[in-house]
Formats: sequence, C-alpha cells, structure tokens
Amino acid sequence: MKKIYTYGGHYARRNLTVADIVERKAKNVPMTQTTVTNAEEAAAAEAAGIDMFSMVSEDIHAVRAGAPETFAVSAVMMTSYVTNDEILREAVRACEAGSDAIYTCRGFDVVEMLSRQGIAVQGHLGLVPRKSTLVGGLRTVGKTAEEAMRLFEDFRRLEDAGAYAVEVECVASEALAEIKKHSRLVTHSIGSGPAGDVTFLFMEDLGGDVENPPRHAKAFGDMLSIRNQLRAERDTALRAFREAVQERQFPDAAHSVSMSALEQEKLKDALSRWRSVHC
Repeated sequence: MKKIYTYGGHYARRNLTVADIVERKAKNVPMTQTTVTNAEEAAAAEAAGIDMFSMVSEDIHAVRAGAPETFAVSAVMMTSYVTNDEILREAVRACEAGSDAIYTCRGFDVVEMLSRQGIAVQGHLGLVPRKSTLVGGLRTVGKTAEEAMRLFEDFRRLEDAGAYAVEVECVASEALAEIKKHSRLVTHSIGSGPAGDVTFLFMEDLGGDVENPPRHAKAFGDMLSIRNQLRAERDTALRAFREAVQERQFPDAAHSVSMSALEQEKLKDALSRWRSVHC
C-alpha cells in the first residue's frame, strides 16, 4: 500500500500508483480492471483484490466511499463535457475527489491538454464504440497488417500527447501483441486478447448480468438468472398483495393493532354524543 497526496492535495493510501502500474507492465505482471458505479460495487471489487476501477467521473465520491484505496480511473464523458474548458474543469474536480487518472476517448489534443496539467491520462484506441461509424460499425480492428500499422501510429501519437495508458478495444490479439512491443503505453485489453498489460471487463459482463453479452465477454457468475428470479418474486408478490386486498384478506388481525374492548365502547359512546359546533 502506497502513501500519496491526491491531485486535490489530500493524503491517501493506494494499492497502486501510476509508477507501480508502469513497473508491473515492464515486469509483465498481469493486472485486472472492472467498472464500478456505487459504493457497494466498489467495496466488493476492492475486497476481491481487483487492481483498478473504471467509472464515470460523477461517481467518484460514491466509489471512494466504498473503496478508498483502489486505483481509480474516471471517464470524463464526451457528451457531458464538450469544450476543453469543461473537460479540464471536470477532470480537475474528479482528481480533487480522489481519481488517480482520467480516461478520455477524445482527440490527441485533449490528451495533451490534460497531461500538461500533470494529470495521468488514459486514451482509447481500436474500436471506440461511440465512434464506430468511422470504422464501418462494431467490428474487430487491426486484422490486416495495414490497419494494424495505422493503429500503431495512433499508439505513438497518443504517447507523444502524454498519455500513460490506453484502452484497447476489439483489436486483433496478434496485432496488440506485436504493437505493445514498440509502445510504452500501459495497454488495457478489452476484447483484444491476452497480450494486454491490464485485462478489463465490465462488471455486468463478468458477473453474468447481460442478456446478450459481447463476444469477448466471459461470465464468471450468473447474476442475470438471480435477478430474473428476484423480478419474478416481485411480480408474484405484487399480484398476491392486490388479490388479498380485493378479497379483504389483508390487512388481517395479525397485521393490525387493536384497542381494548373497553376503550372501543368509550369511543363509540363519545362519537354517538358528539355534535358539531357549526350546526
């Protein structure tokens, strides 16, 4: 566990620093990453020993409440923060709140802007789903040597812009394996094979909580069937509640509070003698 000061100037402890992650890459030590959205998920992932988290920047306070010591990468969402001023302001806010790095799938100029402020930046190459129309849809990138070389050139441009890491999504496994030999970037592989320095899966995918998961996702649990059982139990309970009320079977004596017979008679008598002063 490392002692650090956050970008916001707060003392903290972390399982990893950027320097540690770069060192693990050099030593070929495999690392894990998943998404978290709240304190409960973050606490569970931290307890399981997951090396690092990914989340939208707005969730960093909740995540830190559940997992104060795990390396956290916050995504400054491209549709929420548009101008460079907005992006920088949100990145600084997230880092002040405890983010250790900022993820962006925007252009190299944004990466450079953030890195110049001393912020650790992770980019995104390969298939960027929000930009999938540019590559012809949701498909694997880098299956030809020519396309893999264009991808390599983007790796170099991302390095030059100051990024320390890159999410590599749906890239041919062999392409990533070769490219990473020529790049200093820490590679976060999602659907890009085992060569990545960090293996990344969404929480819902690894937990088996998706109806039609992507091809690269492996379920290590079966949360979906359990969630479906919970929904079925909820629906059954709702119908039973409605029927019991309609048939006057609920509320019954076991679920009501009674007054004594003596007090009930007193109440009846008082009500029978009551007259409104407005009559």
